[in-house]
Amino acid sequence: MAAPEKKRNRIRLRTNDTVVVISGKDAGKRGKVLSVLRDKNRVVVQGVNFIKRHTRPNPQRNIKGGIAEREAAIHVSNVMLVDPESDKRTRIGSKVLEDGKRVRVAKSGTVLDK
Repeated sequence: MAAPEKKRNRIRLRTNDTVVVISGKDAGKRGKVLSVLRDKNRVVVQGVNFIKRHTRPNPQRNIKGGIAEREAAIHVSNVMLVDPESDKRTRIGSKVLEDGKRVRVAKSGTVLDK
């Protein structure tokens, strides 16, 4: 018997969107979305959810050893988009324009995709 197919949620966030963290240890922090991991329902946000990585030096690749801090992925349900006009967090919808182009729209009515 085949394994059940996993339901994929649609992530409406995109790279370079400004988001605010709404829950977890970094709640209230704002940052820019660096990458979207659609298969894991996660996003990497600049300046949020830092982890420490211990790296071994590798002279061939010109890597210095030591402890490096970098951003880890955070679940998409723990962040909300910041409306560029009102500077407040908002939910995202979609709308089809007259020319047939589909754009993301903040619930306040602001068109997010230019």
